[in-house]
Amino acid sequence: MDLVKFVEEQSVEKKQVPVFKAGDTVSVHYKIREGNKERIQVYQGVCIQRNSAGTTETFTVRKVSNGIGVERIFPINSPNIDKIDVNSHGKVRRAKLYYLRALTGKAARIKSKRV
Repeated sequence: MDLVKFVEEQSVEKKQVPVFKAGDTVSVHYKIREGNKERIQVYQGVCIQRNSAGTTETFTVRKVSNGIGVERIFPINSPNIDKIDVNSHGKVRRAKLYYLRALTGKAARIKSKRV
């Protein structure tokens, strides 16, 4: 079983990603294929969780679009991610911010960390 994980980790190339955690506002530049054309779309929101470790690591980004909360899960080592920008660091006390789903408006704000 360990041999399979080892081979998988060797086959996936690790990307250099900035240091971010739950509560940080990030912009994910994601490649989108439409037919034979390729464009980059920016998905900006709050990272509500980082999950797993190694090659299978993912992170979830939540944003509010037209009054509706939208969450998207990105694999960290995905070849479709062009780059990740950290816009601000949030001051939160937990690793998974699922409680943000129930909050709207000013209640859903996250304090920013002083750098």
